[in-house]
Amino acid sequence: MRKLLLRWVLLAFSVVVASYVTQALGLKFRVDVSSFASVVALFAGVAVLSLLNATLGRLLKFMTLPLSCLTLGLFALVVNAAVLWFAASFKLGFTIDAEGTAAFFAALVASLLISFVSGALGVFVPDDRDD
Repeated sequence: MRKLLLRWVLLAFSVVVASYVTQALGLKFRVDVSSFASVVALFAGVAVLSLLNATLGRLLKFMTLPLSCLTLGLFALVVNAAVLWFAASFKLGFTIDAEGTAAFFAALVASLLISFVSGALGVFVPDDRDD
């Protein structure tokens, strides 16, 4: 249970870092951490994002497997961006304030950054192996 909570906090931190970097790049992926209520909403949004990645993301990746094979796996990035865009539409702690192609590009860059930061920080979370 502690490992799950730690990964949840790391994913929330990754979303915040991705928000700051994308804003520095001029993209419209925003996170509100100005109050305790907004931080709680961010954690709820991260939980929704995790749930969507575990269900809808896996289903979409399975359905687009031939296209992913043709693009050598790069289409999985498009699926991740679409899931992030859908999760941001709930406006639970993070949003994408653009429309159309700009919104998709913001979701694509943010999903890449979230994957990178959470992967880099996930190295420090211990495995469940009994050595």
